[in-house]
Amino acid sequence: MTDYPSTFKGSTSNSGETAWDDLARIVSTDQSDKLDGGCIPLLRGTFAEMIRHMAQLPEGDRDGYVIEKAGDRSYSADEAMELASRPDFPPEGSG
Repeated sequence: MTDYPSTFKGSTSNSGETAWDDLARIVSTDQSDKLDGGCIPLLRGTFAEMIRHMAQLPEGDRDGYVIEKAGDRSYSADEAMELASRPDFPPEGSG
C-alpha cells in the first residue's frame, strides 16, 4: 500500500509496509461511492481497528460495508478478511 503523498511534488512513496495506524472508517456500500465524501461513517478508528470490527460482523452482513482508509482507497469485506489473516496484522490493543 502507498503512504500519504508528500506536499512536495505530490507523489506517493511505497514503503512496503501496511499503515495499520492510518485513520479509517466503515461506511455502508451504498454510500461509499459518494464523490463529496459526505457519507456518514458507522465507525471510525485506525485501519487495524476497522478490520477487526469488520471481522467480528456476521459473515452475511459484511458485504454491506466497506472500509475507507485515509489517503488510500476503499477496501471490500473480502479484502478486509484477507488483511486480517496476514501474519503481520497487529494483535488487539496495538492499533
